[in-house]
Amino acid sequence: MPTVVRKLLELIRFSHTIFALPFALLAAALAWKDEPFRPLDLVGVLLCMVFARSAAMAFNRVADRHIDARNPRTASRHLPAGTLSVGAVWAFTVLCCAAFVASTLLFYGCDPAFGREPSNPWPFYLSAPTLLFVLGYSLAKRFTALAHFWLGAALMLAPVAAWVAIRGFTEMAVPLLLGGAVAFWVAGFDILYACQDAQFDRGAGLHSVPARFGIIASLRIAAACHAVMFGLLVGLYFASPHLGAVFLTGLGAVGALLVYEHSLVRADDLTRVNRAFFHVNGVISLGLLAVVLVQLAVK
Repeated sequence: MPTVVRKLLELIRFSHTIFALPFALLAAALAWKDEPFRPLDLVGVLLCMVFARSAAMAFNRVADRHIDARNPRTASRHLPAGTLSVGAVWAFTVLCCAAFVASTLLFYGCDPAFGREPSNPWPFYLSAPTLLFVLGYSLAKRFTALAHFWLGAALMLAPVAAWVAIRGFTEMAVPLLLGGAVAFWVAGFDILYACQDAQFDRGAGLHSVPARFGIIASLRIAAACHAVMFGLLVGLYFASPHLGAVFLTGLGAVGALLVYEHSLVRADDLTRVNRAFFHVNGVISLGLLAVVLVQLAVK
């Protein structure tokens, strides 16, 4: 059993929760600046994030198992390689979906002992549509090159949902600007990552920006996405009364990291895509969270 659990965590790349979770916590921290901190809300945000992402990644691996088996880059993944059964991954997917819906109930109940007053039913009401949208990304590349933006929109839900869970649908400019920044950030680095499979996707009849427009144009589109992301973060600075000089300093560092990320990937050299995708973006997400936490502590 421990071996199966380890393989399931490898399958969903559990460590990559680092991409979306910091933005959910960032939105939560900004929301708590104007609302009482409720420990149960933090537990709910963490559980919802982990289970939603785990369900989405597991479903992605099941949906793509035949495609992965034909792609030399992905043929060694657990399902094509036979190290996990389809039934086990399906069961894990269903379990994570159920756990996600159950986790939203932490925002619904009233328990003054844990600071859960008053109740917020919106996370529970929206849990099923959220799951359908997040899981739907896995099918998108079969019919649209906008799949990268679908993925971005799915991760955009992390900060928006965290805000709604804590404050409801009030003062939505802050979470929407943050969520928009996440959407274009994710779409940009997913386009960079998809450059590795441009030729395979074309041959397999799959849709992606690199398969449709070529590598050179795709690098420019990814850069444009990250420029929009940076602009939305600047907008976030003006929209939130709690952000100041510390955030602006961190924003300058984010801009430098984005430039560095794009310097790593060239049309004639995609060998450093993984460094750009995993390392640099992990620093960006954790770094922004740290900067906002410091900003909120000193302002």
